[in-house]
Amino acid sequence: MASLTVYDKTGKEVDSIEIDPTELAPRINKQLLHDAVVMYQANLRHGAAKSKTRAEVSGSTKKMYRQKGTGNARAGSRRSGIRRGGGHIHAKQPRDYSYRLPRKALILATRMALASKIRDDEIVLIDELSISEPKTREMVAVIKALGCDGTSLLVATDGHDVNVYKSARNIANVSVSQVSDLNALSVLRPRRLLMTKASLEAVREKAAASKQAKETEAAS
Repeated sequence: MASLTVYDKTGKEVDSIEIDPTELAPRINKQLLHDAVVMYQANLRHGAAKSKTRAEVSGSTKKMYRQKGTGNARAGSRRSGIRRGGGHIHAKQPRDYSYRLPRKALILATRMALASKIRDDEIVLIDELSISEPKTREMVAVIKALGCDGTSLLVATDGHDVNVYKSARNIANVSVSQVSDLNALSVLRPRRLLMTKASLEAVREKAAASKQAKETEAAS
């Protein structure tokens, strides 16, 4: 059981929440987390790298000199891959690196990532995060008051808040995401995770509902 302190925007302690990481995930499977992170990273690759084959480079296809009698090694076209300016022997071609793991596995990996953050004491809770208008200065002050400055940070909100997003987008190493869009890579990549109280409760409720549905299915 872990006790998470809830702060306000000035860094003052206003509440605390008791949470057991097993509520989100019964155990943390490092192999599943690794597989999920590798999948998300592979899906980010553009796959646009390309080099020319000997059929695509410019140059004559005429035999450079006669086969015998010159004292040189046999040679054909100038486009040969062993000659300067020739095509690549194993030329790179555009490809799609993306693939998908099962949906249930990815959901479980996300919960495992959140559970690991709780276990490692890398989650900071704030009672609410509301900004009247986009102000980077105000967001910087909140992050500094909570002791999250100087490190990579993910701000997870209960819903899409335009003002919070615009206030944080120009801060180095700070990203914003609504809790419904979190995945294993986005949770594990930053050093700290700043969550609102409402966003944590949303995660707990969804995990509890999933667990109950699974027990009901097993019973039937």
